[in-house]
Amino acid sequence: MTPRATRVLVLNSGSSSLKYQLLDMADGSRLASGVVERIGEGPVADHTEALEAVAAELAGAGLGLDSPELAAIGHRVVHGGPRFTAPTLVDDAVLAEIERLVPLAPLHNPANLTGIRTALRLRPDLPQVAVFDTAFHTTMPEHAARYAIDTATADAHLIRRYGFHGTSHAYVSRKTAELLGKDPSEVNVIVLHLGNGASASAVEGGRCVETSMGLTPLEGLVMGTRSGDIDPAVTSHLHRVAGMSVAETDELLNKKSGLAGLCGDNDMREIQRRIDEGDERARLAFAVYIHRLKKYIGAYTAVLGRVDAVAFTAGVGENAAPVRAAAVAGLAGLGLSVDPERNTVRTGEPRVISPDGAPVVVAVVPTDEEWEIARGTFATVTATADSAASMDSAPAGAGESAGPID
Repeated sequence: MTPRATRVLVLNSGSSSLKYQLLDMADGSRLASGVVERIGEGPVADHTEALEAVAAELAGAGLGLDSPELAAIGHRVVHGGPRFTAPTLVDDAVLAEIERLVPLAPLHNPANLTGIRTALRLRPDLPQVAVFDTAFHTTMPEHAARYAIDTATADAHLIRRYGFHGTSHAYVSRKTAELLGKDPSEVNVIVLHLGNGASASAVEGGRCVETSMGLTPLEGLVMGTRSGDIDPAVTSHLHRVAGMSVAETDELLNKKSGLAGLCGDNDMREIQRRIDEGDERARLAFAVYIHRLKKYIGAYTAVLGRVDAVAFTAGVGENAAPVRAAAVAGLAGLGLSVDPERNTVRTGEPRVISPDGAPVVVAVVPTDEEWEIARGTFATVTATADSAASMDSAPAGAGESAGPID
């Protein structure tokens, strides 16, 4: 990495899409962004062609992959299991471990791997960093991460609570501390990432101590098409009484449940419009959604003991004022309230929506997962380069151990 290399290309490889952003870490500027869709279904045959198309697009703008200013490529990887606790420089062993974790994220990790391997073929000389959705949540204490099932079975099959949306929770919890004018280590925050997928986290002094998603992204809050928390015996009940297979119940709970299952819509704007017109199904769906949110706010208040702020983020969290108002309504006993006028303001900046002097700050903090991936990637390659430079300049023998390591 040359002294001028401050740019990071962020890649998010899905099964049939490739999203990208090019960021300059020197000034925080976003130089390019885009998405290649319908990979394998249209004119773009595979991820190699997709990334080549991205490279050509960037080159046309004078931002090609061969630029000496490109420091690294950062890859979103959904599942890092228990091992990956931070952004990690990719090598053969890392690739093998990500592949070993495919059963935990069968729809996502294979696509993420394809993106990494494609980028490695195009730029084998450039550092590639994997940034894991699960990493931020690996600080959860064991009593929060464990399910109460037979430990031998759980350990043999890596069954535990991992959590997801970690890059968003990391970014938003840190930005919330900045909004309060404090260091993250001084702040306890409940982060509510509310999009089509939704998750909550309890962040104590910058470290996640609890999160709503578990082994998979199905657990927790009511989402656009996912049920969230549900009695596990529902699946066996549906098998007995309806003859539904594992695949059918998986489809039901992940793609035909949540808001869509309750009222036929998973767009909160449409649900709100229907409520305004007196639609009872939409009203009930909204009520179920809010009830679950309140339960998690209350539970995480108990987990943290002291809450300094509740931060709403992602598509619904950032834009749906009625959701924010309803989520904290009646929670004055926990120090939570919103100022109606502040709550309706629309801006892309972090902002406080609770009244002045409220015991707990309620905030809207726009998330930026790509920036968080770029930040982790750049920090990783910079630290690696600094370490290598330090070793090169160290006197002979300086790196040798003075004795056996126990």
